[in-house]
Amino acid sequence: MTFDFEQFTQKALLLPSDAKVALVERLLQSLDNDEISDIDEAWVQEAEKRYQELKTGKVVGIPADEVFGQIREEIRCKS
Repeated sequence: MTFDFEQFTQKALLLPSDAKVALVERLLQSLDNDEISDIDEAWVQEAEKRYQELKTGKVVGIPADEVFGQIREEIRCKS
């Protein structure tokens, strides 16, 4: 049986978010570097913390359109 990268990728994209995070962590750990650097590990922990905050409702996300609209407005006001 041959490995179909595209089929694997499509299936991986269908995973729930927490499973995607776990998959990414395992893939990073499998790289030849043998260990994730302290900085990489800190980013993984920060991403997991932020994900959990969104998931539990501790924080509420802001739609990208709204954020970019606010930025455009600020830029216009400074011009």
